[in-house]
Amino acid sequence: MAISKGDTVHWNTSQGRTTGTAVEKRVKEFTFDGQTFKASADDPYWIVESTKTGAKAAHKESTLDGG
Repeated sequence: MAISKGDTVHWNTSQGRTTGTAVEKRVKEFTFDGQTFKASADDPYWIVESTKTGAKAAHKESTLDGG
């Protein structure tokens, strides 16, 4: 499933399922919130913003569900 900027996405956290918005796709290694993520074109990450808290986080595209 392809995710596009602005899509509503869902992911699992220790607090349960979270809903947010896909903000920015990353396809090369990057640092976010003090952590390094090894993103690539074959294994992209997204910066997502939580609908509930407004907090941003980086998630591997394969761990996100659209819709």
